[in-house]
Amino acid sequence: MDSEADQQLHIFFFPFIAYGHMIPTIDIAKLFAARGVKTTVILTPLNASAFSKSIERERSFGLDIHIQVLQFPAVEAGLPEGFESVDDMTSPDMVPNLFEAIKMLQEPFEQLIEECKPDFIFADVLLPFATEAASKYNVPRFVFHGTSFFSRCVEESLICHKPYAAITSDREAFVVPGLPDKIEMTRLQLHDKFKAEDASDSEAREQVREAEEKSYGILVNSFYELEPAYGMHYKNVLGKRAWSIGPVSLRNRDNADKAQRGKKTSVDEHFVLNWLDSKEPQSVLYICFGSMSRFSKARLLEIAAGLEDSGTSFIWVVRAIKKEAEESFLPTGFEDRMEGKGLIIRDWAPQVLILDHPAVGGFVTHCGWNSILEGVSAGVPMITWPIFAEQFHNENFVTQVLKIGIPVGVEKWNSWIEAEEVGPRKDKIANVVSLLMGDGEEAQNMRRRAKELSEKARKAVKEGGSSYENLTALIQELKMVQ
Repeated sequence: MDSEADQQLHIFFFPFIAYGHMIPTIDIAKLFAARGVKTTVILTPLNASAFSKSIERERSFGLDIHIQVLQFPAVEAGLPEGFESVDDMTSPDMVPNLFEAIKMLQEPFEQLIEECKPDFIFADVLLPFATEAASKYNVPRFVFHGTSFFSRCVEESLICHKPYAAITSDREAFVVPGLPDKIEMTRLQLHDKFKAEDASDSEAREQVREAEEKSYGILVNSFYELEPAYGMHYKNVLGKRAWSIGPVSLRNRDNADKAQRGKKTSVDEHFVLNWLDSKEPQSVLYICFGSMSRFSKARLLEIAAGLEDSGTSFIWVVRAIKKEAEESFLPTGFEDRMEGKGLIIRDWAPQVLILDHPAVGGFVTHCGWNSILEGVSAGVPMITWPIFAEQFHNENFVTQVLKIGIPVGVEKWNSWIEAEEVGPRKDKIANVVSLLMGDGEEAQNMRRRAKELSEKARKAVKEGGSSYENLTALIQELKMVQ
């Protein structure tokens, strides 16, 4: 190869159509682009419009980053017209249709590979067909799980050893075997896939595992100093080829970058920052349960009452189950009583911008991995409120391993659309909030550990840091096998 242009790598980035997957994937594409790699992000039309401003901003700085659009076959798969994101789901019954539509993307994706001839493909774990498509054109494929080494190690242990099988009570604790730490769980906290063997679900999971086994390797949004024992376990004991290159959210350095991640915020970020500027350092609690979870009115009422009883200033991001419930979930007179004390944001908030503000001293989180990492990067201790997916694993990591969080006491794994139970009551919520935001020794120790991890996270992504050097080594390796 004679010219520098000939030697430039070109990588496809293909995320699953959920904001918790798209946001970190696009951050990773930006990281590669900043290191001289041509990156192309594969998105559906509505999702492309949501991220186009952020991508154009990177292009204005000279980065070789692009969007390619694939039409999403919603109607053909029996989904409503305009459906392009998991956020659009209104019932778990839509899941089979969703994955039928995902399968239909294989043919247009292969046409895109043939047309653009990328050197590598970086695809979400929930797009197992990407491995077959990549293999067809002799293009190596990377897998992105979107979660931690810890979570992957726990999942592998549960699948391999089935420690829950001999447990007779759903609330009886068992130890997850073979891990660097003693990690305890109950059957109630397990994903539904461990409780009942549905043939179609089992087949889908096997396809995902096979696709991973055939891939070039796995990119992990984490950093060595956060979970060194689990990174080593994943690679050396479980034999996985993996690179940690995070926290990828730290790619967004100024307020514009932080505010433009994902959907357009439903509140002006300057208003939020001005509101936070009026508060004392570490005095505000930020509450957000991710982009997918929807709570019932009964659960939202308990949260509102608990926040009011705690006396703590707060920013609360609310996504109710039904549109008609959004205006009526609050106790009578709550907003008047909380004026100046609490700020309620409906639907979407500039989360990284809020967490990074010095007035924020705590984070009530659903334990999605992106949120956990964003909290760690900001140095903010957490109240853990897991709901579904691998979130109970992340809670255990935050509370049992890192020791920077307090569990609110959720006992049962649920669907993300509507939990079956009300969950923690207002008294429990108020007590946990008061504990985290207070001046007790436990809270002070959690804040200290959180700040130390924040410093390590920021060092990891700077030149000479562990994640920076991992990305350097990976790009060099890819150039050699190109």
